[in-house]
Amino acid sequence: MTVDGASQAHSGYGATEPPEAKSEVATAEHDTLKYRLLGPSLTKPGQDTVDQQKVSEIIYNASKGSKFFNNEESKDKNLTQKIEKILARKRQLERIDLTSDLRRADEYITELELSRDLSQTVVHVDCDAFYAAVEELDRPELKHVPMAVGKGVLTTCNYHARKYGCRSGMAGFVAMKLCPQLICLPLNFEKYTKKAQEVREVLAEYDPRFQSASMDEAYLNITQYCLDHSLSPDAAVSELRARVFEKAKITISAGVAANARIAKIASNRNKPNGQFRVASDRPTIMAFMQDLPTRKINGIGRVFERELDAIGVKTCGDIYPHRAFLSKLFGEKAFHFLMQVYLGLGHTSVRPAEEYERKSVGTESTFRDMSGKEELRAKLRWIAEELEKDLSRTHNKGRTLVLKVKLHTYEVLTRQVIPPKAVSTADDLYTYALPMFQKLEREIPGMKLRLMGLRCTHLVSTKRGDVDFFGLKQQRPLPTSSHLASLQRTTTTTETDSDNQEWQVWPEDDFETAAREERQQEYAALEQLSQEHEREQQEHSSPPSHFTHEINQSSIRSQQKASEEADRRRRRETDIPAYPKKEFRPSTGNKINRGGGVADADEAATQIWHCPICNRPQTASDRGFNEHVDFCLSRQTIREAVEREEDVAEVD
Repeated sequence: MTVDGASQAHSGYGATEPPEAKSEVATAEHDTLKYRLLGPSLTKPGQDTVDQQKVSEIIYNASKGSKFFNNEESKDKNLTQKIEKILARKRQLERIDLTSDLRRADEYITELELSRDLSQTVVHVDCDAFYAAVEELDRPELKHVPMAVGKGVLTTCNYHARKYGCRSGMAGFVAMKLCPQLICLPLNFEKYTKKAQEVREVLAEYDPRFQSASMDEAYLNITQYCLDHSLSPDAAVSELRARVFEKAKITISAGVAANARIAKIASNRNKPNGQFRVASDRPTIMAFMQDLPTRKINGIGRVFERELDAIGVKTCGDIYPHRAFLSKLFGEKAFHFLMQVYLGLGHTSVRPAEEYERKSVGTESTFRDMSGKEELRAKLRWIAEELEKDLSRTHNKGRTLVLKVKLHTYEVLTRQVIPPKAVSTADDLYTYALPMFQKLEREIPGMKLRLMGLRCTHLVSTKRGDVDFFGLKQQRPLPTSSHLASLQRTTTTTETDSDNQEWQVWPEDDFETAAREERQQEYAALEQLSQEHEREQQEHSSPPSHFTHEINQSSIRSQQKASEEADRRRRRETDIPAYPKKEFRPSTGNKINRGGGVADADEAATQIWHCPICNRPQTASDRGFNEHVDFCLSRQTIREAVEREEDVAEVD
């Protein structure tokens, strides 16, 4: 069965009528769990000839009885119950008049159509089996055999391994059952980062403001490049791919379209080492989306896919007939998101990832079951130190600190505190996190954890120039009246960037974030499964007693190494290397990117001081800070004088 065949087989999981016999219920639950266990990377290229039903059986049998399996089974049952409620709600809606909902959906579609922009050429580039390709440069003999990168959980596989059903996000021991001759190499991020930088140097020549989506993929807007060089989009992308191969010696695949959503989907069409363009006209775009499985959409993960499947939405074309139900079944944001998916709409502007405003900065770590008091505090301190590095790198402090823990039972708990000041140092983070942690210890005697994390929200930027004289975050220019209609059609406010060119905010951002978090949670769970499997293997080997302690210690070190490897991988998903080296041009006082992009002359993080009068943040400049305090004092004096005058008037 092909990958698409697996999706089609799954289409029967969400039947609208409940099974009549208990055996049928058990079979349905069995099937949905097997599909869930296939993991988040089911749609990866290179698996067209793989029997996914066989793969699911192997995963099912290999993990059965483990904590991972029990947790996945519990999640699957919870999702089934949720779907039953969705279907019950849908049956209720089918009995009432939804004419107004249908009309509202059609009006929204009309509004969206008016905003369709077909003038831009957006490209999504994706390095082919990136980590594996980089390793094959050092070891060419691996090009002709199944190989993967990652130990506990595979991070990527070459295309030989994918023919056996191996893919990223799969437990290593499961992959070995599918392909016993599989060669697994450890991660080497220093090597991958260096190679990614070589690729980025080429991308910057086509779009200096390209957007890094991860270490091995990026979005570019090549509209201007094509005009300047009198090239068609196909020719420009073909040239770009050739230049990347010439410089970095690895291949990339590309999708070309009118917006980022379609470009990303298209980049998978001719992998590896290929490109695919969806013509920028409405009929072609609508036809492209019509039969596309919902799982192919970035932002629709396994859970949302199954919920949609249950009500009969299996492809993007199925969204339209169900448009009257969507907001009532899944909420307003989901309705907006799905309507845009159906129409094939998405971002048309591209900008550097660091320009997107962050809502939070956090770090978390998975590890073997841990319960020792000192051991847990040491882990909390380490996480605080890691978060300090992330906050420093992103130039932020947090006004709210959130503690997250996952018990050995997989139950997730969070606690939060609002410190008296914005925090960013490891000492402060640990100081304010410890009381929350101690309270959890009192609430749950003998608490045993397998994950711990800290996150800062309500961020305060520490970049110079981010606040004005009055301590307010500098506002970007308001949109003109000609843009108001399009602004009202988005779920969040649209701003303009530093160059006063509009960029769009789409509801897809929330869904893509949720899908990404779902994948990360899946990776964490699979790491625990791998560690659990390794412990069982050690126990079943029954070594002589005088070797037992040594082997157990070796196993623990191995598990810790796997967890650290996973933590590095998760951080690298968002820790994108800097853009190609910048040059300084004294005449303008700006750093000039070799590709032509202009950056702020001083990007280093600086200290923010808070005014003792109004408590608003101020750039750490003696002169500027004193002027602001003088202003606040004079304003306070005036206010007090006015209040005194009013009091006197009232007495009179």
